[in-house]
Amino acid sequence: MPRRLTRRLLPPAAAAALLAAVLAVHAPSSADAAVPATIPLKLTNNSGRGDAVYVYTIGTLLSTGQQGWADANGTFHAWPAGGNPPTPAPDASIPGPAAGQSTTIRIPKFSGRIYFSYGQKLVFKLTTGGLVQPAVQNPTDPNHDILFNWSEYTLNDSGLWLNSTQVDMFSAPYAVGVQRSDGTTVSTGHLKAGGYNGVLNDLRGRSGGWAGLIQTRSDGTVLRALAPGHGLESGALPASVMDDYINRVWQKYASTTLTVTPFADQPDTKYFGRVSGDVMNFTNGSGAVVTSFQKPDAASVFGCHKLLDAPNDQVRGPISRTLCAGFNRSTLLVNSNQPDSSSANFYQDAVTNQYARAIHAQTADGKAYAFAFDDVGNHESLVQDGNPQQAYLTLDPFN
Repeated sequence: MPRRLTRRLLPPAAAAALLAAVLAVHAPSSADAAVPATIPLKLTNNSGRGDAVYVYTIGTLLSTGQQGWADANGTFHAWPAGGNPPTPAPDASIPGPAAGQSTTIRIPKFSGRIYFSYGQKLVFKLTTGGLVQPAVQNPTDPNHDILFNWSEYTLNDSGLWLNSTQVDMFSAPYAVGVQRSDGTTVSTGHLKAGGYNGVLNDLRGRSGGWAGLIQTRSDGTVLRALAPGHGLESGALPASVMDDYINRVWQKYASTTLTVTPFADQPDTKYFGRVSGDVMNFTNGSGAVVTSFQKPDAASVFGCHKLLDAPNDQVRGPISRTLCAGFNRSTLLVNSNQPDSSSANFYQDAVTNQYARAIHAQTADGKAYAFAFDDVGNHESLVQDGNPQQAYLTLDPFN
């Protein structure tokens, strides 16, 4: 699993749970290959755009918990104290490669993000609580009219986890990769030919507010499509957008049992859900209630938080992750055993996460991180290696 940096974009509960799970599952051991303090990251600009590119490596230093940024050599710099109102952060930008070219920087043992922007530097500020990162669902955010995107990664003593992400938005296309110790390279995140416009056109053709997720600059440049949770916040999507499906799920499991097997490597660990009123209670094999969920709303479904909170434990969190994936993929009505092992049933209901559906349909390998727990069943766009020789981030064509 990847590593979400605590920030203002992802739901804090989801971010904390994912990062904690990474560090717990992939804790260093004496058997692990020695991972150096920094590894090379090759940045290749295949975008076809003539804009200058700016790159940023920001995150949390795993050895100390300090927040900061890294320069092109991978040297860590802690953020200075912030203020209230927020004060400008130091310029952490690294010049990126021109179109058709590549450059190599080094990235340190972080849980963090690699941002890249076209044409303009990003605006970062510091509060007394730390870094304020771009939140483009806010129309007054200073980065709202900048074309940018980011990848998320964790590099620790157990290796590298690097992913492309659309959890908060779908924007400038890119792919990630890693070179393994045997010299082979794996990558993910590439779109199909025409996939960038394919996603946007799909949303434009959907009724019910999905086209309102797309944000365009005054010069006509499409900047991004917001994830549906942010669409709810902005009013682009109605709060009732998932109600019909949620109601049908609640009705079904008032008289049918939902069986959740949250761990692929523990097939005998099962939990059994039944609805009573507005509550779905889960019992273990002994019949004892282990956790309960109030009937969720669209915000809880799209964000995998609030009424579908997923703490970093061994019971509620794994059940919630599975429920969240089932709601977003609309598989809960066609399969009472969750999670689904294949994608054949995904997004088939008329009421579904159309944003996630559109993105997965346009990725070359079918993988994406279109909602917080899109890794349930290993459908996420992630590369991982315990002894990485080099990481890759490729800026892809828009058309």
